[in-house]
Amino acid sequence: MQYIEIAVYGAISVALFFDFVNGFHDSANSIATVVGTRVLRPLYAVSVAALANFAGPFIFGTAVAATVGKGIIQPSFSTVDVIFAGLIGAIVWDLVTWYFGLPSSSSNALIGGLIGSALIAGGTSALVFSGIEKTLVFIPVSPTLGFGCALVVAIAVMYFFRNQTASHVNKIFGRLQVFSSIFFSLTHGANDGQKTMGVITALLIAGGLLDSKSFAVPIEVVLAAAFAIALGTFFGGWRIVKTMAFKLTNLRPYQGFCAETGGGVILTSMAWLGIPVSTTHAIAGAIMGVGATKRLSAVRWGVGKRIVYAWIITIPASAAVAALVLISIKVIFSGQ
Repeated sequence: MQYIEIAVYGAISVALFFDFVNGFHDSANSIATVVGTRVLRPLYAVSVAALANFAGPFIFGTAVAATVGKGIIQPSFSTVDVIFAGLIGAIVWDLVTWYFGLPSSSSNALIGGLIGSALIAGGTSALVFSGIEKTLVFIPVSPTLGFGCALVVAIAVMYFFRNQTASHVNKIFGRLQVFSSIFFSLTHGANDGQKTMGVITALLIAGGLLDSKSFAVPIEVVLAAAFAIALGTFFGGWRIVKTMAFKLTNLRPYQGFCAETGGGVILTSMAWLGIPVSTTHAIAGAIMGVGATKRLSAVRWGVGKRIVYAWIITIPASAAVAALVLISIKVIFSGQ
């Protein structure tokens, strides 16, 4: 096996580890509301979420994978070392925010990592600004859409069930929330799982192991990435679950249903359009939206502000780590 092939498969292993960390970090997105409303026990919730995360990419296609794989870095600069450094930047930032219980975006961490390493490799000429612009625009747009969509669904539910007792409403939506949780997990797998698929496909093209004329994701890559994110989801991080499920606002089953449905609708639309948005942003916005139906003070805006700060610094922080990694690689190999 040639050196380049060893490097490619090594980088693919790192990409799959990122996918696992992505699922581990973002499991809170899929199960926070259903755990917070105590509809499902944590073990049942993560098991269902893991299966749905695996199935997501097979249902919603791979449009997002193409955007990430060829829409952030110019193909001529998508080398193995650049992508590897970008992955390390994303992994480091994901683990840092997991440790502090901050639900930052794994998607934006990956985008930031790729931007940071590409800038070191070729400056601004190495970037695809149209793809980066879409990502940056949807940092504020996706939580806003999640907030609005969940708010509208919650208001509609409150109107149509206004004459029902609280216990009756909780019973109905306790059952429905299982399905809304599965729906959101499917869209999470479709959106976040595809990003690693795009990176792995770019690595195979960079190593000459895949035809560069068309950006087609091999079925083996889809299976491997879907399995990695599902496994990470199953072993997900409870620090972030506590923030999303219990600290942001107090949720009832109907509100959990509305949040998951609102967030899932946004992610479904973005997956079909091939726009790599943050599942964390969408569900956090949706949770705040349903919390605001009671009164604005029902949402703990101080916690929300910490989350927003994490969103703002994710891309530059992961970009800085990736840049340092690529510089280190260049220094090490230039001395040999």
